[in-house]
Amino acid sequence: MPKIHARQALTPDGWARNLCVEISDGHIRRITEGSANGNPSVDLLLPAPVNLHSHAFQRAMAGLTETRGPDPSDSFWTWRQLMYRFLDRLTPDQVQAVAELVFMEMLEAGYGAVAEFHYLHHDIGGAPYGHLPEMAERIVAAAQDTGLGLTLLPVLYMQGGCDERALQGGQRRFGCDLDLFGRLHDESARALSTGPEDHIIGIAPHSLRAVTPDSLTRIREICPVGPIHMHLAEQVAEVAEVQAHLGARPVEWLLANADVGLDWCLIHCTQMTDTETGELAATGAVAGLCPITESSLGDGIFNGIVFRDSGGRFAVGSDSNIHIALWEELATLDYSQRLRDLSRAAMATPDRSTGRCLFDAAASAGAQAAGRSSGQIAEGKIADLMAVSTDNEFLCDRSGDAILDSLVFTGHGHRCVTDVWSAGRHMVSGGRHIGRDRIVARFIEVSKQLGQDI
Repeated sequence: MPKIHARQALTPDGWARNLCVEISDGHIRRITEGSANGNPSVDLLLPAPVNLHSHAFQRAMAGLTETRGPDPSDSFWTWRQLMYRFLDRLTPDQVQAVAELVFMEMLEAGYGAVAEFHYLHHDIGGAPYGHLPEMAERIVAAAQDTGLGLTLLPVLYMQGGCDERALQGGQRRFGCDLDLFGRLHDESARALSTGPEDHIIGIAPHSLRAVTPDSLTRIREICPVGPIHMHLAEQVAEVAEVQAHLGARPVEWLLANADVGLDWCLIHCTQMTDTETGELAATGAVAGLCPITESSLGDGIFNGIVFRDSGGRFAVGSDSNIHIALWEELATLDYSQRLRDLSRAAMATPDRSTGRCLFDAAASAGAQAAGRSSGQIAEGKIADLMAVSTDNEFLCDRSGDAILDSLVFTGHGHRCVTDVWSAGRHMVSGGRHIGRDRIVARFIEVSKQLGQDI
């Protein structure tokens, strides 16, 4: 039975010293005090959070969308057109290679699992593959190859807007009616069933713009159990479109027309009133925040203080994967609140520091959003674990909450992660994924094939 001895560890009861964590069948089977008798010793052991929102294929676009054309009002919507053009090039082999790099980078960043919001379903031009779940199987294969925990979220994408306009260009690769999507979801679930037990399936109606109200009421017919993720209230123009066609703002309409609860994760929510913020928090649903991507796309600032004070639960994801960095996602979230409110230590509470509050939220709510029994160093939980070196110039052998503050806010937290286990699979050692050289070489080859002109 593999054992990890930790000089410090963050447990549900708080900070502990000299713990021995025993792993069996991907779970934490026993936690005891004292020496591990020669087994691996780490400075600090933390739960490895779930990355709760990713579009893996977009990693291949990182760095290629930072020019501006003649229109001075460049925005999310112009970025989206670039993304659709990029879609016209991707093959299944390329998608798998990109996903392997993304999942490797997530593990090296300290994530133990990902909720993959998967909507690239069909061939170039939009025709379904002869083997319908071809692309889903490539995502599954990438997760299995890299050892990352996976919650696969096949995305229902039906229309180009609330006016039910047809999908255009690269969008056509996403499109399904309910019948086709039901078959795709079933076959994707079968693909997952051949892999590790910690790989599960959920479902993702893309957004109120991309699905019909009727389809949203029937979504549980396709996926009776498992998490439901959905983009919601990300952009000002989206709010206006939904209000014009459905008669209410996105959060207002969804809460009035869907049974939103603990199994829901609403992504972004950067355009909410205080009333909407409190009402969404009261449902127990997780707000899925992607602060680096939201900054990149100019989405806006999440109403974090009101959401937290209303008892809301939130966690983070890397979304476009422009920069996969757990600690910087958390710092960017807090900095956004500081800039808006002219404050400091925005998400801290009287009894817990900023870094501690942010990390606790990400670990706990991320597990909830992914339907994954992880997020804690506790007996019976999935062994998603992260080891951190504290004997360096960034952490200086600090202890307690000061370690988390240093990891989040010094800008060097990624350099301190030494080992990561996903469901007990020891995939990162010495700060490097065990398959790094092979995965990187393949990604570079694919990047050259795709070129840089989008």
